Amino acid sequence: MNTTPQPDPQDRPARLTVGVVGAGRVGPALAAALQLAGHRPVAVSAVSDASRRRAGQLLPDVPVMPPAEVLQRADLVLLTVPDDALPGLVTGLADTGSVRPGQLLVHTSGRYGARVLDPALRAGALPLALHPAMTFTGTPVDVQRLAGCSFGVTAPEELRLAAEALVIEMGGEPEWIAEENRPLYHAALALGANHLVTLVAQSMELLSAAGVSAPDRMLGPLLGAALDNALRSGDAALTGPVARGDAGTVAAHVTELRRHAPQTVAGYLAMARATADRALAHGLLKPELAEDLLGVLADGTGGTGGGTGGTDSTGGDAR
Repeated sequence: MNTTPQPDPQDRPARLTVGVVGAGRVGPALAAALQLAGHRPVAVSAVSDASRRRAGQLLPDVPVMPPAEVLQRADLVLLTVPDDALPGLVTGLADTGSVRPGQLLVHTSGRYGARVLDPALRAGALPLALHPAMTFTGTPVDVQRLAGCSFGVTAPEELRLAAEALVIEMGGEPEWIAEENRPLYHAALALGANHLVTLVAQSMELLSAAGVSAPDRMLGPLLGAALDNALRSGDAALTGPVARGDAGTVAAHVTELRRHAPQTVAGYLAMARATADRALAHGLLKPELAEDLLGVLADGTGGTGGGTGGTDSTGGDAR
């Protein structure tokens, strides 16, 4: 364990003035983390009342001003706007002469690498793509969650050390992502994190409909264990009726979902098919049990497709 006293952040060299363009959930949290490392937030742009409140909570006493003025004041500028707005913002800032030579320009989009900042690069800026692989709430807890958070880092080779140093100062762990791999990287994160929220919310709604008084308390230990097992063991952690080939149980699920929550059926079938494919590929689902199961999933009506499972269309003998 390292017991060497750490220097006070204010005593460290190369402290930067920090600006934020786009006070959504991400920008103020990252600026607050940089402030803890000794950097100095000096300006933030915020349009909506919610973004102004967020900026006031996480960056108190930092003035709110238009984006061009943020760039005038800051050595390091965080561009934390929605993905689709980023290219136009960068082009607009470069075309209006807002970008200064030597200015660090950082975007936090998972989709884009450093090339989206090319208009600013031509104006002399130093382009960095630093995407925190974390979900944000827009509250101070986000700053704490950055500790140990992985960041997808993309930058010109000569700026790699600077990019990684900024991530480390924010408490994160840099993970280098090649420019051409950014869309795939972002799709992977969205598949895991964003879809998880939808699945959990649907599961809680269904448990409530089934009479469970505290669905969050019921799901918490189960989902925590499932996530831990999946991270440790991958597909070997698969359990449940699909992995077992229980076609009758899956048929009963589909029937009940069609009756009580038809909006969830398409998602259930799609995830069950993906699970069946992975279970088959990894030898967890026995081929002789897969035919009836895949028949249910292909039919999507709650029947077993007339195979050998021995259930009627209601899945009456579901195990």
